[in-house]
Formats: sequence, C-alpha cells, structure tokens
Amino acid sequence: MNIIVAVDANWGIGKDGDLLVSIPADKKFFRQETMGKVVVMGRKTLESLPGGRPLPGRVNVVLSRDPEYAPKDTLVAHNEEELDKILAEYDKEDVYVIGGGSIYKLLLSRCSLAHVTKIDRAYEADTWFPNLDEDPEWEITGISDEQTYFDITYHFVRYERKNK
Repeated sequence: MNIIVAVDANWGIGKDGDLLVSIPADKKFFRQETMGKVVVMGRKTLESLPGGRPLPGRVNVVLSRDPEYAPKDTLVAHNEEELDKILAEYDKEDVYVIGGGSIYKLLLSRCSLAHVTKIDRAYEADTWFPNLDEDPEWEITGISDEQTYFDITYHFVRYERKNK
C-alpha cells in the first residue's frame, strides 16, 4: 500500500478539518498518482472533499466506526477486518491512504511507499503525520528539485520502507 500526504515543516497536515495550504502542483500530483486507483480515507476526510462527495475516477473506501454510515458511491469498512476484505480485491500497489490523521496512523505500518509533499514552512496545525525522517524504518529514495508557489517552497519526497 501507499500513503500520500502534504506536510508542513513540523509534519502538520491539517487544522480544523482542512488542509494547511492548497498548492495547485500538489493537487495535480495527488490526482495523477491516485486516478484510477483505490483511495482509503476516514469519514472526516470524505466530508472535507468538494461537496462531501467521493473522488471521481477512483474507488473510494471510507473507514468509519458508525454502522449506519453509508455515503453514496463509496465502499465502507467499519473495522480493519472489513477493510482487509475490501482491499483484498485490489492490487496493493494501487491502494493509496489519503487521510486523515487517525487513518494515516492506523495504516502507516501496512504501507511500503509514502509520497510526501514537504512544505518548508510551519503552520498552525491540530493534526500531524508521523515524522518519517525520525523513523528508522523509512528512507528517502527520491526528492524533487525545490518547487515554489508564490512565497511557499516545497519538495516532493518519496520514502520507502526498508526491508519491505
């Protein structure tokens, strides 16, 4: 499985249920990576998407403890066992965990590849992603040249789990 995330300088990913910053090139990268694939997210992440609707052109899997939760055009798993049954139908290489914070933490140990947009600025955040730079199980295997969007600089960084 893969993880895809944008983090600030402190590995913050969100505040008040929204992204810290919106960078068009990051959105384009996200779309290119996930189009035609399976995206796994929590309920709050689904509800934060435009119109609270699933991402078009992808299989949307939502993890929610609420047994009544059944949004249109999504597959819903209420626990990890149900999630495993759903994901067994797909190639692991085509599965992308897209958030939020609790879903990232829950599923990071199952992932072997992380696409991280690292923003060189600290924002006020209330949700964080685990710092892969401090995790000995992960190593950087690719990094883009410095990118800029107005006064924001960032890099696209590829991490791979060692001994996967």
